Amino acid sequence: METTLHRQLKTLYAGTDAQEVQIEGFRIDAVKGRQLIEVQCASLGALRDKLRTLLESHKVLVVKPLASRKLLVNRESRAGATLSSRYSPVRQSLFYVFDELVHFCNVFPHRRLTLEVVLAVWEEHRIPRRRVRRFRPQHTVVDRVLQQVERTVSLRTVRDLADLLPSDLPLEFTTQELAAGAGVPRWLAQKAAYCLRKTGAVELIGKRGHALLYRRLVAARRRKAA
Repeated sequence: METTLHRQLKTLYAGTDAQEVQIEGFRIDAVKGRQLIEVQCASLGALRDKLRTLLESHKVLVVKPLASRKLLVNRESRAGATLSSRYSPVRQSLFYVFDELVHFCNVFPHRRLTLEVVLAVWEEHRIPRRRVRRFRPQHTVVDRVLQQVERTVSLRTVRDLADLLPSDLPLEFTTQELAAGAGVPRWLAQKAAYCLRKTGAVELIGKRGHALLYRRLVAARRRKAA
């Protein structure tokens, strides 16, 4: 079922015209001019096969929202009263796009592909599960509703990925140093290193102690002084 967040982002990027269009046997979220628009709230990896075909002859914009802040709204039922609400302590930064790119970097980058990351605040509406199983969430997410777009960043090239690295990261680095510099968990830094290596932004050159050692191959752009 389409979420309110998905529908809101479609309208934001394409207006109300040319939505849910059939092209080459695929259903496309929207078309604006000569560009196809896909809003992907789920994993980017689910788009791989579809995009490989479409990118042969079409320009494609993939819109990927990340939750810079998320309000968790617990409800009695889909249309029932609100029981409680609180903000999640988890906040996604732009760096979290690497968590998605792990299963997408064999498609990105591509000369006809633009990946637009939307850092946004949204509500996540939840209802209790009818059957609660061990080690499973006690709730079901029934909708997401956009509250505010805080920032958008367009990614097209390997250089754009290199720009996501911390400005003070040394030429040769470990994922522990990357995690510390970016202020993210080590697991995310490891995924970032994998994506950067697969796309040619860095290379694996050996080890420092027990840690894998990487070297930059693509320099980030100089950041303008504030």
